Amino acid sequence: MTPQLLITGAVPFALLIAALLAVPLALGLLRLYRRSVVAGMVERSGHGQASRPPAAAAPPPPLTVAWLTPASPRPSPSAAFVHAVRAPARAAGVLGAGGMVYGLAMALAFLVGSHIAPRPMNTAIFALAYAWPALLALAMLRADRRQRLVLFGGYALAYLGLWAAAPRIDDSGSALADGGVVWASTNLLPTVLVAVVGWRRVRAVGPLVLAFLVLGVAGATALVQTLQMHEPLLHAVISVAFAAGFSGRATFWLLLGLGLTGAGLLAMPLLKALARRYEARAFSETQLSIDALWLVFAVAQGVSLAFNAPAWALAGLGAWLLARGVMALLWRLQPASPAPQQRLLLLRVFALGDRSQRFFERLRRHWLPLAPVWMIAGPDLVTSTVEPHEFMAFVGGGLSREFVADAEDLDRRVAAFDPRPAPDGLHRVEELFCRADTWQMAMQRLADGSAAALMDLRGFEPGRDGCRYEIGRLLDTVPLSRVLLLVDSTTREAHLRTSVAELWADVAAGSPNRHPGVSLRVMCIGEPTQAQMHAVLAHLLGSQAVRAASTDETSGLLAA
Repeated sequence: MTPQLLITGAVPFALLIAALLAVPLALGLLRLYRRSVVAGMVERSGHGQASRPPAAAAPPPPLTVAWLTPASPRPSPSAAFVHAVRAPARAAGVLGAGGMVYGLAMALAFLVGSHIAPRPMNTAIFALAYAWPALLALAMLRADRRQRLVLFGGYALAYLGLWAAAPRIDDSGSALADGGVVWASTNLLPTVLVAVVGWRRVRAVGPLVLAFLVLGVAGATALVQTLQMHEPLLHAVISVAFAAGFSGRATFWLLLGLGLTGAGLLAMPLLKALARRYEARAFSETQLSIDALWLVFAVAQGVSLAFNAPAWALAGLGAWLLARGVMALLWRLQPASPAPQQRLLLLRVFALGDRSQRFFERLRRHWLPLAPVWMIAGPDLVTSTVEPHEFMAFVGGGLSREFVADAEDLDRRVAAFDPRPAPDGLHRVEELFCRADTWQMAMQRLADGSAAALMDLRGFEPGRDGCRYEIGRLLDTVPLSRVLLLVDSTTREAHLRTSVAELWADVAAGSPNRHPGVSLRVMCIGEPTQAQMHAVLAHLLGSQAVRAASTDETSGLLAA
């Protein structure tokens, strides 16, 4: 087998098989991971401390509840708010520039390798075709469906427009005659692969699982094909296998298994090194996902060029490294966060499921360019916020070490939170894994160190005693000018009013909220849109609190 056939046959085969195996494997591992976390959450460490400041003897002043909607008057915009709102557009600009560089480099590689003279029109067409992975990366950053439709629709119009104009303007040959074939041959296979591992339910660990499987399948394939190229060695292996009682089919699967195992053993240290690099802030979770996406395209598109000559298979990796370098330079030129200490404590009803995940995806796109998000791990987000080192700890059987053991361990973990952003400007989601008797002190510790607190009370109802406890601690210790509660039609409003009234009547003596005119802000939202998320950010990051128009109607309603 020639190197050219090996590259153009074995590599696509390894990618395809790895992608097909990645989804069920990732789903299974994530299910086991979630089960392990939930099991750890109900266990007790024996060292938990759940305490609260003492209540005052005198009743507190009346508490005003400001009922807000996304259309309510907003605080004056701060520099932090402007930075958070503009962050996705800045990220899109950097990715777009990287896509242009990658597309142009790959277009020139294709034209030169195919002995076609590069001209403005054919270069533009192939550059746009090869820039497709940048568009997929941009779609990952756009939470709004309408924005994604505009993005893909604009790309389709631009590509089809160039394709329609090319035959009248360019006479470089038939390579430009069928734009659909050009795009499909360039992007179809890697798009399917990326769509498989980029599925939202497996995206958190998809890149790691895919990398492991690609190396494993490649190792298995390489062993079999190496033996095929060395017949004496192949005959010797077959003779040994037959002597051991293996049939021909069993021998084939045995060789594949040996290759997969050997490559897997080599892959584990690489994945652990990747996890260590992530812990060291060498890259963000978003950058890891984008790099994994782009590398699939770089390998697949490079392989398609190997039909010209084997060396052209490296063109994709070269173009990706060039684009990666340009993006790294552009990230350095981006404005730094004006409020890197604006840490956000995110609390929520764990039973929200997919709604919690969708809201969190929108929130993190705006907040992580500004500052870290702190939260307690829960079953609703545990599979979407799992980080590489946590997943590797789970695979290695060390997940229990990630749980808070006692007050000293809690202080050590919080002190270890690194406020530095990754090179792409994104901060980290810092979460604590807590036992049944350590989550209360962990929540209080996070509240003490946070600059703002956002509590998602959609789905709040009787029986949610954990959320009730958290509301009480916010009233006790966090200035309410830094607190925002979110509700919707699934929130039991009467239960919320009663809970707040009872907790406020028992508010701690040293609470920073025991002063006249104090107000608790509650915002009613639907399925979060971009406009609603901007409203949430405005009230969390605004320079001063603003009461809703309906405040007067509820003023003093929850007085003690």
